[in-house]
Amino acid sequence: MKPRLLVPVALVTSLSLMGLAGCQVATPAPASTSAAANTVVLPVDSNPIVNASTAPGLVIVSAAAENNVDPVTKAAIKDRLQVTVRNDSSSELTSFEIYYVMKDVTTGKSEGYYQALTGFTLAAGATGTLSFDGETGVGHYPENTFSIYRSSKNQVDFTIEVSAAGVQVAKATATKGSGAGDAAD
Repeated sequence: MKPRLLVPVALVTSLSLMGLAGCQVATPAPASTSAAANTVVLPVDSNPIVNASTAPGLVIVSAAAENNVDPVTKAAIKDRLQVTVRNDSSSELTSFEIYYVMKDVTTGKSEGYYQALTGFTLAAGATGTLSFDGETGVGHYPENTFSIYRSSKNQVDFTIEVSAAGVQVAKATATKGSGAGDAAD
């Protein structure tokens, strides 16, 4: 090849490669774990909570999956799994985790979910509410919008375990009645 022809061919090749690089499709970043609305929650096969403490201190005051009420305003809010916990110990509680199983009473199908409740702490004597609604802010965590809870028209029963470092796991149940209700919102 002639040297005069080599420079334009190299230039055209370089420009073509740069153009192709600029046309590549960007791969979206993985879902963020810091914002509840952007986190994906998938079912788990078993309960990963490892807490053998027998010390009292963590109490589930209430658990609801329908007819929910805002803990501050006391106004009705859309259905969600909502768990209110209280710290009866003399120390701040940290390292919260939750595991819950939802079971369709009619079909027998069940799904289990686990979440580390990042950012949630509870001072001695304090009460706090955990809302699994996909909203952001303290006490709000993501949910699987395709779960049995959101897709089934049957009664769905929940068994719930909440864990915090140094105290015994607290347990509760909740129920979403049959029918659409506002759980499908």
